[in-house]
Amino acid sequence: MNGTRADIGDLLSRVALRDRAAFRELYRHSSAKLFGVSLRILKSQAEAEDAVQDVFVKIWQRAGSYRPDAAAPMTWLIAIARNHAIDELRRRRMPLADLDAAEAVADSGPTPEQAAVNASEGSRIDRCLGELEPDRAQAVRLAYVDGESYQDLADRFSIPINTMRTWLRRSLLRLRECLDS
Repeated sequence: MNGTRADIGDLLSRVALRDRAAFRELYRHSSAKLFGVSLRILKSQAEAEDAVQDVFVKIWQRAGSYRPDAAAPMTWLIAIARNHAIDELRRRRMPLADLDAAEAVADSGPTPEQAAVNASEGSRIDRCLGELEPDRAQAVRLAYVDGESYQDLADRFSIPINTMRTWLRRSLLRLRECLDS
């Protein structure tokens, strides 16, 4: 496969069906381009690497929503990477709200019904995290609940950063499978 429009489109179709081999091929054919897009926006190699990991999680989750009649496959992938990188910049540059203005903000907390649904979902997530190896589950919690960086986690667990990325990627895939069942 040489990475043509039809090839990438075919890979996306197969990824939508949860074909892991197709996902690996899609990564192999598009990760360098998506890294370049992320790097141009974020201006940091480490942040761009993290962004590409997150982008591929989004691609895995959203591949079923790709419509060939709406955009070329690479255009669709680049749009995901670009939007994610811009969101990261916005998140990084969020201005602090004026405390006086905060007084007028309505309570955005969950309603009792939402709290019950959240508790149920939380139990499902906890059950699925329990199926992971303890160090993998702890790494997922630290990364996605506490917001620790890949580098901080790699240092904490005394492993290379790429190994940590692999741990997290595989753990998220296992969690998704568990939650989907």
